[in-house]
Amino acid sequence: MLMDHKPAMMTQTPQAHFDLSEDQKQFQELAHSFAENEIRPVAPDYDEREEFPWDVIQKAHALGLMTYGFPEEYGGTGASALTQCVVTEELAWGCAGISTALGGTGLCATPIVISGSDAQKKKYLGRFADTRKLTLGAYAITEPDAGSDVASMKTTAKKVSGGYVLNGTKHFITNGGLADVYVIFATMDPSQRADGICAFIVEKEMGVQAGKKERKMGIRASHTAQIHLEDVFVPEENRLGEEGEGFLTAMRTFEHTRPDVAALAVGVARAAFEYAMDYSQQREQFGKPIARFQAIGFMLADMATEIDAARLLTWRSAWMLDQGLPVNKEASMAKRFAADTAMKVTTDAVQILGGVGYMRDYPTEKWMRDAKIMQIYEGTSQIQRIVISRMLTGW
Repeated sequence: MLMDHKPAMMTQTPQAHFDLSEDQKQFQELAHSFAENEIRPVAPDYDEREEFPWDVIQKAHALGLMTYGFPEEYGGTGASALTQCVVTEELAWGCAGISTALGGTGLCATPIVISGSDAQKKKYLGRFADTRKLTLGAYAITEPDAGSDVASMKTTAKKVSGGYVLNGTKHFITNGGLADVYVIFATMDPSQRADGICAFIVEKEMGVQAGKKERKMGIRASHTAQIHLEDVFVPEENRLGEEGEGFLTAMRTFEHTRPDVAALAVGVARAAFEYAMDYSQQREQFGKPIARFQAIGFMLADMATEIDAARLLTWRSAWMLDQGLPVNKEASMAKRFAADTAMKVTTDAVQILGGVGYMRDYPTEKWMRDAKIMQIYEGTSQIQRIVISRMLTGW
């Protein structure tokens, strides 16, 4: 009977607080200034031309904005996961496409931080962090027939003397074809599914071939493309972790990066909300600003509430990650809620602006296009719900 049900005990975790440290505030100010002065002025043009923002990337790299989260011993500042979320929100407020382009190298570096040897970290993280020369990274796991079902990948790794030979095609790869260094996942035995997957650090010069560049609905300033591997030899020292540990590395990577993707979604939603708020206070109909009509005021209230809730979920997951706590469920909650919030808020922003919001002369339609990918990449909102429900029920 229901009356006999006892509520489950909540796991106790150390108490978090909501104050940013002085260092975090400085990172936030640096990122916001960069977004305001270097990203926003050029974002519409890069979106229109669907071109990679090399000049912005170079400037961000010179400032260390692409690698500040690396451990200090490998050229970063050792910034916390929470600090990285604070920075990502500001950069995404500038432009989600350019922010995605900036984040591609960090995504590549994450599995190296998680599973790499000290020698691998010194070599590749140090190379990424060297501000004298830009080195782009890419993370290659998705395939034409292996999206949400990662374990069904067909890219193969065959053990040979001194290393492995990789064959296959990767799909929807951020920085694909442009990157200098890739982390590529391949299976040694497709019948073993997850247990057969390995991760490799593969340099472009080893034979990675650029494939089709995708023409996207949104985040057009980021470069998304296929890559092809044809008998690419990878030395054994470039394998990440042990054989068969690639799937675990991939899942741990997502656990670390989903809070950051949630922060990106928060940044896009905030940009759209701020613009809609300003517009609604200036646009007059029936003799008064439209913000004073309940229909619009309630939309703004919901937008502000949901953005704050998304940010709090994001910060909680990042804070738990910094404490070394299990964060799989919380990271998926943050990513799911923030992504869905970004889609809803940007759609409502277009609605508040009405006809002009639909026009390309105004930024709201771009934010709406950009927001959609938040519900898809690094695990769809549906996959996040699967993760959350499994963590809740244990099935």
